[in-house]
Amino acid sequence: MAEPFIGEIRQVGFNFSAVGWLPCNGQLLPISENEALYTLLGTTYGGDGVQTFGLPNLQGRIPVHQGQLTGGSNYVMGQMAGVEAVTINTNQLANHTHAIQASNALGTVNVPTTKSTWAQVTADGSTGNPSYAASPGNAILSPTTVSTAGASMPLSILQPYVVVNFMIATVGIYPTQS
Repeated sequence: MAEPFIGEIRQVGFNFSAVGWLPCNGQLLPISENEALYTLLGTTYGGDGVQTFGLPNLQGRIPVHQGQLTGGSNYVMGQMAGVEAVTINTNQLANHTHAIQASNALGTVNVPTTKSTWAQVTADGSTGNPSYAASPGNAILSPTTVSTAGASMPLSILQPYVVVNFMIATVGIYPTQS
């Protein structure tokens, strides 16, 4: 394997830091012991810039390349954003209704058929009143008839994932700008 650039980040399938590499877990390092890496990262990922500087924290994060797509967001080095779960409330749902096929007319049949719909029943308390109309209607439910549902529980928005370690090179070739 070729010698890495200082500051190069690689994904590895093992759970330890190889010599010359550190995990990308946001830890602070002393500038005095890592001057070359500090000159590349500065305080982009934390630290006070006098005694310490930070490594990128990729724990639970997906790396995104810096820059801006046409009409899209501008992604800046060191920027962190996003959440693992969201709670959606009714204000975020599209405005909609639940229409049913029903009739305002009195029912004419006792057993529903493929073309029958709900209908009015008489309020006289007798049994056996027809509760279906033979032809479709277009009655609309009162807004108070349909109630709110749900428990306001967070919804996971994580894409499928597999966990690997991200490591950053602390020794190697110092990159030169082209």
